[in-house]
Amino acid sequence: MHTVSFTTLGCKVNQFETEAMTELLEKEGFKVVAQQEKSDIYIINTCAVTKESERKSRQFINKAKRFNKDALVVAVGCSVQLNSDKINKETNVDIVIGTKHKGDIAKLIKQKLINRNSNINNISCIDKFEGKEDFEELKISTVHDKTRANIKIQDGCSQFCSYCIIPYVRGPIRSRNFEDIIDEVKNIVSNGYKEIVLNGIHISSYGAENKEKDSLLKLIEEINDISGIERIRLGSLEPNIITDDFACKISKLDKVCHHFHLSLQSGSDDVLSRMNRKYTSTQYLNNVEIIRKYMPDSGITTDIIVGFPGETDEEFKQTYEFVKKIEFSRIHVFKYSIREGTKAADMKEQIDDKIKSSRSKQLIELGDITANKFMQKFVGRNLSVLVENQNDNFFEGYTTNYLKVLIKSDNNIKNKIVNVIIDKVSNDYLESEYNEV
Repeated sequence: MHTVSFTTLGCKVNQFETEAMTELLEKEGFKVVAQQEKSDIYIINTCAVTKESERKSRQFINKAKRFNKDALVVAVGCSVQLNSDKINKETNVDIVIGTKHKGDIAKLIKQKLINRNSNINNISCIDKFEGKEDFEELKISTVHDKTRANIKIQDGCSQFCSYCIIPYVRGPIRSRNFEDIIDEVKNIVSNGYKEIVLNGIHISSYGAENKEKDSLLKLIEEINDISGIERIRLGSLEPNIITDDFACKISKLDKVCHHFHLSLQSGSDDVLSRMNRKYTSTQYLNNVEIIRKYMPDSGITTDIIVGFPGETDEEFKQTYEFVKKIEFSRIHVFKYSIREGTKAADMKEQIDDKIKSSRSKQLIELGDITANKFMQKFVGRNLSVLVENQNDNFFEGYTTNYLKVLIKSDNNIKNKIVNVIIDKVSNDYLESEYNEV
């Protein structure tokens, strides 16, 4: 029996696809082992969102051969789709598979193993995106985390933000079949999972290629009716999907987590325009106010890019003040990184890295302040926590609005949903003590 280990870089979609490939290989008789274990086959699920993630992808590919010189090395995913020639030249990879055909991984590995001692060239499975694409169905029935499961409902992006390479490596938007998603959720729930996370490259566009109205909302409503599911969490959303109708209907669904990740990227309208984002700061603020009107305790998280080409001190100040105004529950700050092949890479007035670092530091510090302020609101309140990890008699989990809680308990509460009174805020998490009634 051949052993296989996975290294997964990047987003939750990659994590889902790794889980799906794991199941495919196990069904074909391969034994999947932990990443750090020596194995016969190494699979690196790569990322291309930044130059650093591409560098790390190649680093892991080369590291596999150093760990076991006789191993078969497989590189899959976004970095492969973008730069397969470079990966073939600069690494000792045996098989390359882009963002299509991951469902064929077992067949391709078997083909390579059979012809291992012949002069057969490396196997390359890279198809360009041309026009409308079909969704590649990958399924999971179990994941290694017994509390939360990522469900991929959509692939591709047609937004073409000026800084982003993803539309070029993931292709146009395409949605997973409604019934296939429902069947997978039912299967996941039957295996004991309490929370599912709906993910994709651009889930706000779910059903859009078929001009279906309110497809994402209808999907969420259908999942909410599935017996046994306790929590539904949404992946990153485009701000424009938040309307009064959407928020009102979501607020009435008892299983939907009140946590919304709305990508901001900048609080300056001029920068948003250069980024080719499809909203203004005023529209974004209105979207946030709609959420808080119907679900006032919602956690609202976001991504922000600092140092975008041409970003002036005044434009950064607008972002800084906007973050203060919104009072996010958490922000993720990224320094702009040039991605060859995007419009932003050719823009003049690239920002010096020292300025990027300074702006990043300021926003991170502000984010810590707003996060703490949000958490303080819940001291003394009773919150529901899905417990995921354990260290001795301390347990860690998340509330529905995505606040991390550390719980002291003499009882084993791992993989359970418990209600606790919040005692205090410590650093970036809440603390509590569990007393079973």
